[in-house]
Amino acid sequence: MESPNITTDQLALLAFKANVHDSQNLLTANWSSTTSVCNWIGVSCGSKHQRVTYLNLSSMNLTGTLPPDLGNLSFLSWLDIKNNSFLGSLPVELSNLRRLTYISFAMNNFTGEIPTW
Repeated sequence: MESPNITTDQLALLAFKANVHDSQNLLTANWSSTTSVCNWIGVSCGSKHQRVTYLNLSSMNLTGTLPPDLGNLSFLSWLDIKNNSFLGSLPVELSNLRRLTYISFAMNNFTGEIPTW
């Protein structure tokens, strides 16, 4: 199996986009395979590995569920999706994000318990 790379990150974010309704078309207009994932709105990459390290999608009027694919963003250290309308439960695959140092899910409509991880 190939080791994860920026294509892995791009596929994870495109799966996220496919699960989300984006009423302001921020992701629809900007998250495209014709531009580098590192230039997408709300996305930043680390300079050393060119992998997604920062995802800030707060207050973008997004609705939908979080796909398990987000757990493939193995270099992610910052995840901020506060003040949207996400629902459902948090995917257990998020426990794969070992580099995560900041996470904010506030002001959404998640259900279930907060996982121990």
